Amino acid sequence: MEYNSKKLACTIARILDDKLGKDIQILNITNISVMSDYFVIASGTSTPQVRGMTQEVRERVKEYFETLPKGSENDNKNRWNLLDYGDVIVHVMHQEERETYAIEKFWNHALKIEREDWLEESKEFAKYEANK
Repeated sequence: MEYNSKKLACTIARILDDKLGKDIQILNITNISVMSDYFVIASGTSTPQVRGMTQEVRERVKEYFETLPKGSENDNKNRWNLLDYGDVIVHVMHQEERETYAIEKFWNHALKIEREDWLEESKEFAKYEANK
């Protein structure tokens, strides 16, 4: 399937939302970093949820876009997982780590994609559209 980095980021946000991720943010860092175009950041309330959300992103992105992450990392306790899709970097974090590391504050000059916009951009991948 043809896609661009915005479509991928928005779809990943939707996948995380479907897995009940909290405080989902998409930061457009195109004009402020050469490492990537977008960060997708989401919180989970438990270690199993963080692990489950990360696995769901891997599986759905492979299914929808036929691509795998170029790299992945997680801390020893599996409370912060990172998936690197090149133009899109996904951070799935336990709420406590998210508050501690405050990625959004460090990248506060990045443009945020609003929830309504990422839902619209990824609508063809909606599993539960009637519930949204």
